[in-house]
Amino acid sequence: MDLLLHQVLAGLATGGIYACLALAIVMIYQAIDHLNFAQGEMATFSTFIAWQLIQWGVPYWVAFFAAIGVSFVAGVALERVLFRPIHDAPVLSHVVIFIALFAILNSLAGFIWDYNVKSFPTPFGSHSLFGNGLMSAHDAGMIGVTILMLVLLYLFFRHTRIGLAMRAAAANPESARLTGIRVGWMIALGWGMAAAIGAVAGMLIAPVVFLEPNMMSSILLYGFAGAVVGGLASPGGAVLGGFAVGVIENLAGTFIPYVGRELKLTIALFIIVAVLTVKPSGIFGRTVVSRV
Repeated sequence: MDLLLHQVLAGLATGGIYACLALAIVMIYQAIDHLNFAQGEMATFSTFIAWQLIQWGVPYWVAFFAAIGVSFVAGVALERVLFRPIHDAPVLSHVVIFIALFAILNSLAGFIWDYNVKSFPTPFGSHSLFGNGLMSAHDAGMIGVTILMLVLLYLFFRHTRIGLAMRAAAANPESARLTGIRVGWMIALGWGMAAAIGAVAGMLIAPVVFLEPNMMSSILLYGFAGAVVGGLASPGGAVLGGFAVGVIENLAGTFIPYVGRELKLTIALFIIVAVLTVKPSGIFGRTVVSRV
C-alpha cells in the first residue's frame, strides 16, 4: 500500500511538469492551430539562462523570475519575427519552422553551455515531506507551483480585459477584430505566456533529471500526451491530462511486468494513440463543427 501511494504521489509530482508543458502546448495551439515541436527546447534554453545567472551569483528567485521574463519577451519576439509572416502559409511550412527552431535552440544551448550534465538547485529542498518518505519537498513544490499557476491563469483569463480579449481572439478572430481587439498582438501574448510557462516547467524538472541540452526530449512527448488526453481545446483539461499521464506512466513502470523504466516512454505513445482512436478531441476537449 505504501508503494502504491508513493508511486501515485511521485506521479502527481512529475505530472505537474507534464501539465505545465501541456498547458504551454495548448496555449500556442489555440493561438495558431499548430503544435510547437520546439516547446521543450525553448524551456531548456530558458533553464540554462537561469542556471547561468545563478552561477554568476544571482539569488535563485531573482534568476527564476528573470528567466521567465526573458522567456516571455523571446516568445513574443518569435511570434512577431518568425510566425506572423507565415500565418497563412501551408501547415508544412509551420512544421518546418518548428523543427528548425528545435534544432537551432538545441545546438545553440550545446554550443554555449556544452553537453555535460549540470546540477540545478531546487528552492524547496530534497528532504522528505512530513518525514514519511512518501514525497519529497521538491515534489510537493512542483505540484504546488503547477496548481498556483493554473489558478492564476484561470483568474487572468476570466477576470481581466486582456485575458478576455485573448480568449475572444482565439475563439473567433474575425469577430474579435470587429470589436477592436488587436488579434495579432493577442496571439503574440499567448506565445509569450506559453514560453514563460515552459520556462517554469524546465526549471522545476531540471533538479530531477539534471540540466543538459536534451533534457526535455522525452518530457515533451509526455507533455504532448497530456495535452492530447485532456484536449487541445481545453487548457484545464491539458493540466488534468498531464497529471493523469504522470500517474499512469509511474504506476505502469512499477506494477506492469517487463515495462520498467526502459519502456515508460512507450506508455505515453500508447496513451496518445488510444485517446486519438477513442476520442480524437480529448477527454475534456470539444468537437468543433465548421459550417461550409
